[in-house]
Amino acid sequence: MNVRVLPDFSPAPGAHFPRVHSLQCISGKSQLLFALVFTTRYLDLFTSFISLYNTSMKLIYIACSYATVYLIYMKFKATYDGNHDTFRVEFLVVPVGGLSFLVNHDFSPLEILWTFSIYLESVAILPQLFMISKTGEAETITTHYLFFLGLYRALYLVNWIWRFYFEGFFDLIAVVAGVVQTILYCDFFYLYITKGTSGYLLSIPVTFCFLFLSLKS
Repeated sequence: MNVRVLPDFSPAPGAHFPRVHSLQCISGKSQLLFALVFTTRYLDLFTSFISLYNTSMKLIYIACSYATVYLIYMKFKATYDGNHDTFRVEFLVVPVGGLSFLVNHDFSPLEILWTFSIYLESVAILPQLFMISKTGEAETITTHYLFFLGLYRALYLVNWIWRFYFEGFFDLIAVVAGVVQTILYCDFFYLYITKGTSGYLLSIPVTFCFLFLSLKS
């Protein structure tokens, strides 16, 4: 038994948007990366069956990811700010692809793709952070979205700690990637808790603004 149901039932990437009519502050590139993450991770849907719950959650994650991509690039295309969503995703996909070939549990197609998804998920939020760093602030709905993305990963860390102590299970690749991903959200966690519900706009942490603005130079 483990506590995986906690992150599973926290809002998954691609399932964070309430009934809004504008996606101005949302990065389509981050959502494309999340769709790629869950597609490559859950290819085992075609090769193995664990449980109805497991299969259902995988399908929900994939469906939500592609539904979000559809909303951004099709239904709400007029409100999508592509001019500021300019992060070079090849700088993430290519290194992550190479690393997944070099560091994995087993040199097989499905295992390499699973490893690729783990590595890519840890940095898939970077286009979103890069996008909002250009203005230095974001709408409250965007900060809610970022918070729940971070919460989703942080709860997986809780699950891994539980499994290590009670089942002796430890996956170094998943844990390291999860820690990296959670660290990216640390400033946002603090800012969200202290100021996240105080107004319509939320100033983005200076550390992120400095990091991503320096990447453009």
